[in-house]
Amino acid sequence: MKALTIIFIGPQGSGKGTQIEKLDKVMVEKDPVRRVVDIQTGRRFRSLAARSETFAEKKVARTLDTGVLQPDFLTHILWGEAMLDQLDPKSHLLIDGFPRTVTQAHVLDDAFTFFERNNIHVINLETPEEVVRARMEGRARTDDTKESIEERLRWYREDTLPVLDYYRARPDIIVHDIDGMDTIDGVHEQILKALNLL
Repeated sequence: MKALTIIFIGPQGSGKGTQIEKLDKVMVEKDPVRRVVDIQTGRRFRSLAARSETFAEKKVARTLDTGVLQPDFLTHILWGEAMLDQLDPKSHLLIDGFPRTVTQAHVLDDAFTFFERNNIHVINLETPEEVVRARMEGRARTDDTKESIEERLRWYREDTLPVLDYYRARPDIIVHDIDGMDTIDGVHEQILKALNLL
């Protein structure tokens, strides 16, 4: 199996984190000689906010509950550090939480060139807004306020959906549209089929 780079895109509440965990396990079983590097920027931002010791951490903690996008430079630092620390030519790479804008996608392109990542797939979890809204309202995360949920859905529509168009236009990147309304196991099976991992 060639080293895979898999970018998960979908609105918050579409189940990206759950699907990455399930895919991670399958990849470890099927290809035990390669490491699976899992970079989820949302988790990293929440970890920063939880520490809340430095000025930057306190700023992240204050803004995390509002649903606004964190600044590009900070997002780039977090995933950039993770790649520098963990990535090698043989590793599989799973990405969630970026790119959230086309500008971030361009920076990620530079990283892919540097790290010689050329087997790139995008998993697009297509899930209606009313479904992800209900899911976010039903989970127990402090940053899931009504206002922050609506703000995140807005920036997904305005900023992240154009990233999918950007990737669809790239001949070197494959976008897989996945029905996010399926069951958790059903979505997982769709992803495995798309990646030829069944």
